[in-house]
Amino acid sequence: MKRITIVGAGSWGTALGLVAARGGHDVKLWTRSKDNAEFINREHRHPIHLDEVRIPVNLRATNDLSEAVDNADTIVIAIPSHTVREVTGSMLNHISPQTLLVSATKGIEVETGMRVSQILNATLEATLNDDISRRFVCLSGPSFAAEVAADQPTAVVAASESEATSIEIQETFSVGNFRVYTNADVVGTELCGAIKNTMAIAAGIISGLGLGTNSVAGLVTRGLTEMMRFVVAHGGNRETLMGLAGLGDLVLTCTGARSRNRFVGEELGRGMSLDKILASMNEVAEGVLTTRAVKLMAERSGIEMPITNEVDAVLYDGEKVAEAIVRLMQRPLRQEIDEHE
Repeated sequence: MKRITIVGAGSWGTALGLVAARGGHDVKLWTRSKDNAEFINREHRHPIHLDEVRIPVNLRATNDLSEAVDNADTIVIAIPSHTVREVTGSMLNHISPQTLLVSATKGIEVETGMRVSQILNATLEATLNDDISRRFVCLSGPSFAAEVAADQPTAVVAASESEATSIEIQETFSVGNFRVYTNADVVGTELCGAIKNTMAIAAGIISGLGLGTNSVAGLVTRGLTEMMRFVVAHGGNRETLMGLAGLGDLVLTCTGARSRNRFVGEELGRGMSLDKILASMNEVAEGVLTTRAVKLMAERSGIEMPITNEVDAVLYDGEKVAEAIVRLMQRPLRQEIDEHE
């Protein structure tokens, strides 16, 4: 039995907590809300997310971050990317050199262009002189929280520079119908998990405009090419794009009805403003901020990202969604496969 802490009690954090608890581990679930923590411990269900699923007694919630992470063997970070620096900074003095750090967050920090692993490493190295790269794992792949909570067959990947660390997380979280594969490409796995959310907003826009499956299929395929161009330029592996963190998660997020990022795009396609869309949601759609981060990173690196650029223009520059489609379709003609991509 291991002591596992899930930092973040949204739907994904709660689902991962359920997986760990079903594996017989001692699980703590951190939430900012004292009321939510008390409700979970009293009623054994979440008051907001996945409320139809019973929470086992070996999963306890707390709103005290230091209590949550003290003496943890593994800490899973399942919070929005824009809060990672703040929250992890608050738990620095409670992380031991042996604790494994798992990111279940799919996003990029807009201000710095940093991935979660880079934020953690910079924070811990500057404060504790601690390089976490050998005990860091990115957990990613096609995984809607509600289906994981319902123990429906799901496959994800654990990426780490350390094979031993990725295998340990694989063995810890491979419970029931939740199957974990491993790879060594942290950069590619993190970037795929982030960029696919931008593509999901684009796919949602297509749906919201009433366009058909031809359009979605074309978007997913060219979106994968765009992701590959970006990931490889930043040091990730092409093979990762063909796996669970790449193509698998891209297809799920672009086509699945549970996708928050696709929902944002659908509502934009139907004419709703971004402010109203976000106000109607009780969880974060990572793609909204990630789109700006990826666009800025691509511009600095000179990488062509036409889909990302148009989604960014819709989100931040007031471009009409129909005009974005026209601009993409009227780009200069070219070969499908570019030997430099």
